[in-house]
Amino acid sequence: SSLPTFKSLAGNASSSLSSPFMGHKLASLVRPFSARPAGNDVIGIDLGTTNSCVAVMEGKNAKVIENAEGARTTPSVVAFNPKGELLVGTPAKRQAVTNPTNTLFGTKRLIGRRFDDPQTQKEIGMVPFKIVRAPNGDAWVEANGQQYSPSQVGAFVLTKMKETAEAYLGKTVSKAVVTVPAYFNDAQRQATKDAGRIAGLDVQRIINEPTAAALSYGLTNKEGLIAVFDLGGGTFDVSILEISNGVFEVKATNGDTFLGG
Repeated sequence: SSLPTFKSLAGNASSSLSSPFMGHKLASLVRPFSARPAGNDVIGIDLGTTNSCVAVMEGKNAKVIENAEGARTTPSVVAFNPKGELLVGTPAKRQAVTNPTNTLFGTKRLIGRRFDDPQTQKEIGMVPFKIVRAPNGDAWVEANGQQYSPSQVGAFVLTKMKETAEAYLGKTVSKAVVTVPAYFNDAQRQATKDAGRIAGLDVQRIINEPTAAALSYGLTNKEGLIAVFDLGGGTFDVSILEISNGVFEVKATNGDTFLGG
């Protein structure tokens, strides 16, 4: 990859671990030590713009796991209440109207992006919370008087997904496969892996969302071109995939990161 991309990756990798968050906030937010036995399961996580979900393989089938609220999807929303307590998922979404500046959502649109990116500038005018320029030029967000990288916000959601899987399996989880849009560049993919690392997950692989969709429909043994339409809660993507000998190659992708619902 190009030198600018390399610099961006390096910036993301270091910034995720060197912010004020990792210093004085981590101690108060870190989970208590788990008494569960160590497991070897690899979980699959869809880290979405609007909602996220987690699954585990049971035999040849993927089991999508219900969260503590009994839902198979969890809002990708992170908030800090007036007491400074961290809220993730449904509890965070419930208080968004009364606490808009400290409720973070849609940060997947910012992950791995620079502050000067036109996409970032468009997002600034559409959200109630602050989007700020990090020292390395990346787009970060501000809540509760602290600045967070999108990777750190994603890590809060991934931690919730990890805990959901651990509660179901009855053992700890440390490995995951995470999906990303096919158009994600190297910096965005690395920032997603950073989010997993912060959440205590070894991300075994980053796979394209349309590839995961094709796999779930049992298209592994098909040959030729397929189109995958992904109309999500906040984005719309169309991808053309070529399947040959069980290998999926994304030939083209396009979409609108502000169309969904």
